[in-house]
Formats: sequence, C-alpha cells, structure tokens
Amino acid sequence: MPKKLLKRYLPDPKKIKEIKALEFLGDKLHSPNLWHLNRHSVARAFAIGFWAMYTPPLPWQQVIAAVLAIYFNANLPIAVALVWITNPLTWLPMYYLAYKVGTLAMGMDSFGFDQFSELFSIEKVLELGAPFLLGCFILMNLGGVLGYFGVQCLWRRSVRHQLELRKFRDAELNTRIMVSESYATYLKFLEHRYNSRKKGGE
Repeated sequence: MPKKLLKRYLPDPKKIKEIKALEFLGDKLHSPNLWHLNRHSVARAFAIGFWAMYTPPLPWQQVIAAVLAIYFNANLPIAVALVWITNPLTWLPMYYLAYKVGTLAMGMDSFGFDQFSELFSIEKVLELGAPFLLGCFILMNLGGVLGYFGVQCLWRRSVRHQLELRKFRDAELNTRIMVSESYATYLKFLEHRYNSRKKGGE
C-alpha cells in the first residue's frame, strides 16, 4: 500500500486536531507516533476505523476511534477519517445492513428496506432492538478483522512488487531473465521499463 497514495487522501492533520469532540485528548493528539505511516500503524487504524463505524453515531465514533488509535498506537488520521464513511447519507443503508444481518443471525423475519426507511431515524435507531445491535456487533468485528489483515496483505504485496521492480531496475532485456523469472514477474518488469522510458521521454 503506497505511502504516497495514503498521504494524498489523508485528511489535513490540522483539521483532525481542530475537531471539537477530540479536544479532551489534549497533548496526546500531538504524539508523533499517531501520525506515522507504516504497515502496523495503518493496519491497526483500518481495524479501528472499520470497527468504530458501527458504534454510536457521530461525534462518538470519532471519539472512540481516536481513543483506540492512541491506545493501540495506530495512525490517528486514518482511524478517524474512516468513521466518516458512516454519515447522514450512508446511515440508512448501513444500518439496514446491520439490522438485516442481525435478523438473519437470529432467524427472525425482517422489514423490507422501504419499511425500514420509513421507521428509521437516528433518534429511534436503538428501538430496533436485539437484531440491530447484534448486526452492528457482527459487522464491527468483521470489519475490524478484514481491515487489519486486508491492509497487512496489501502492504506486503506492495513491498514485494517494489522489490521486484528494484531488482530489474538496471537489468537489460535478455533471455536469462525470461527463463529464470516467472511470467507474471517478467510482465511487471516490462511494465516498469515502459513507464520509465515514457517518463524519460516527457
């Protein structure tokens, strides 16, 4: 998972530090460990963000994500930004999914989406009861696990890819490479050489 890509889409640190709901954290927000981009801190941040998405609505989600990021030494901006996936535009489908998962897990009948949307409001969401809460609990933990191991897998894959490109950076096209390396690796080499020459031509 390239750091440049993450940095491009990360929220401005100043905006994170200016969130009023996080003011109670004080100087803890300025800890440099919370702003590092490495495999472990990013993986933990994705786990926390995806887990906190199905906790009580904003601003509590931001608070929960920030506190957990500090406790687990995760990347704070990523953890907090991911909970913004749950917002007034996405509440309805996301909470319906949680409700549906809960009813399936409990073997209960459920409302259709149209009925659910008529009954739903953020103030009355807890009145949906056990199926909704169970669905949120299931999706919280599933999201946390998938977020953590998904990032770990993608990051390792990206590192392997970069090492392969580095190995071929100064290599010449020859039959030895074609025979000794896998077809997929050789295609990466060709792509890398093509992109390098294209940039050089510009």
